[in-house]
Amino acid sequence: MTDIKLSDQKLSIDAAYASVHDPACGGIVLFIGTIRNHNKGKTVTHLDFESYAPMAIKEMTRIAEKAKSEHKLQAVTLHHRVGNLAIGDIAVIIAVSSHHRKAAFTGCEQVIDELKEHVPIWKKEFLEDGSYWVNARP
Repeated sequence: MTDIKLSDQKLSIDAAYASVHDPACGGIVLFIGTIRNHNKGKTVTHLDFESYAPMAIKEMTRIAEKAKSEHKLQAVTLHHRVGNLAIGDIAVIIAVSSHHRKAAFTGCEQVIDELKEHVPIWKKEFLEDGSYWVNARP
């Protein structure tokens, strides 16, 4: 099972967990990426995420399917927020399940690494003294 979502609404840890839960699996790993209040010694006030949604969904699906195949994962959920996010908000949830824990851990790590590298989601960081695009501007 693969569950991909790009949303401007609050993400649910419970829904992500439920989407990968399987009695045949002994390992479930969840990664929850939240908005922190600092970066590079400066105070962050909030973030804004923009995306090219059609390509983002396509790439997120490709990444999830690749991880499932390479790590023999039972299920992968990959949810990412877009829009304006406050400190403490959840920006991304990755949930994976596998028969064994090691595959779940390595598969989850691969998904977040590839998400950050390949998916067209751009982050603008707002500081007390200005703002800037963290990665290439959309």
